[in-house]
Amino acid sequence: MRPVVTADEMRAAEQRWFDAHPGGNLMARAARAVAEAAGEFDGDVLVVVGPGNNGGDGLFAAAQLSATRTLRLWLPLGAAHEAGLAAAIEAGCQLVDAAGAMQALGMSGLVIDAFVGIGSRPGLPPEVAALATACRSHGVPVLAVDHPSGLATDSCVAHPSFTATTTLTFAAVKPCHVLQPAASRCGDVRVVDIGVDVGEPGIRVAQPRDLARWYPFPKPTSHKYSRGVLLLDTGSLRYPGAALLGCAGALYTGVGMVRYCGDAPASLVLGRHPSVVVGQGRAQAAVIGSGWGEADDVRVAAVAALGLPVVADAEALHTLPQRSLDGWLLTPHAGELARLLGVERSSVEADPLGHVRGAAARTGATVLLKGATQYVAEPTGRVTIPVEGPAWTAQAGSGDVLAGMCGALMAGGLPAWQAATLAASLQALAATTHPGPHPPDELARWIPETLVHLDDVG
Repeated sequence: MRPVVTADEMRAAEQRWFDAHPGGNLMARAARAVAEAAGEFDGDVLVVVGPGNNGGDGLFAAAQLSATRTLRLWLPLGAAHEAGLAAAIEAGCQLVDAAGAMQALGMSGLVIDAFVGIGSRPGLPPEVAALATACRSHGVPVLAVDHPSGLATDSCVAHPSFTATTTLTFAAVKPCHVLQPAASRCGDVRVVDIGVDVGEPGIRVAQPRDLARWYPFPKPTSHKYSRGVLLLDTGSLRYPGAALLGCAGALYTGVGMVRYCGDAPASLVLGRHPSVVVGQGRAQAAVIGSGWGEADDVRVAAVAALGLPVVADAEALHTLPQRSLDGWLLTPHAGELARLLGVERSSVEADPLGHVRGAAARTGATVLLKGATQYVAEPTGRVTIPVEGPAWTAQAGSGDVLAGMCGALMAGGLPAWQAATLAASLQALAATTHPGPHPPDELARWIPETLVHLDDVG
């Protein structure tokens, strides 16, 4: 999996490197990488320079680039890394003011955004914001150092910022590089190895190659019970489709058997999925809540009494047992998580990472927060980000399919965090390889194809 480090974790990792390498120079390594990336673009270069080390990276890179092209430097705050500025000026770089920077855009093939880096406050001063807007309007490529200036390193929020064509970050990606909508500002994110060991941070992103290692592929001796039996108490007379969608998600993910005991008409379920067994019986996991239409504490308590791993979705989230839900998986979207925590939806959307961690800690369950970026939080605080998919999956019913997929994998023996990450990633990959507005039940039919080709996508 790919580690994701926060600003504080990155600073701590750098400090450990400096402690082990007295007098070492990380800036030289970073600047060399910036200069190499800038070399992929033609034409003059405008460098927006801030007062910190981020600006120093840009200045030393400018000094290296100036031998072959015209380099212009704009210092919006009037201050810069002293040694870097001296090197850039000695190399022939030209200083410009705000008006000169705006004028230089018409002659530039690239803007290097070296204004602010990790740990900076979000947003941009008005003159810098105007230049960022002009870059987008005129289609001038932007190479961001660390991350596009204006974003908050640890946040998903798309604050006023540069929109990068390419972002160079060092040692590991940061939250803003992988969490939407901020990630959409970062363009092609490249991680540069500068020799800093980030350890094992509390956030990581699943990679396609991880999925093939996790999936419980059947063995020659496998049978329906060893592959897992899933109990589905989903759907209702009012919302029967949830039952069909959950069954589809489970069956196409490869569960050994689905037992259906919800309130949707059995004939409807069997008409679509004849392999489903109607009624209670032996099971290894359960899915509840999807399509109930209203909270039902009796149904939640009945399933909880079985002692199985449980996927609690939709209305089941409103009447959770008042005990630790170890082994359970909760699958809310932002509105449902807000209700669970007693906060406004806008609060969850502004800090999904903090809120999903809070929900996992409070309930003792693993929590899968659904959305453009999906978060799988464990009670320990560790968060795994599934493989990202296209926006096509933002359709009613996608969550019902996903709940069935998660339940199938938990019935197959995977822990909740792994089942949630794998299921969300498989759904995303199926949508990526079959783009377009396919209904979620149709998309579920491509899960088997996605499983078979996991080695190819890795």
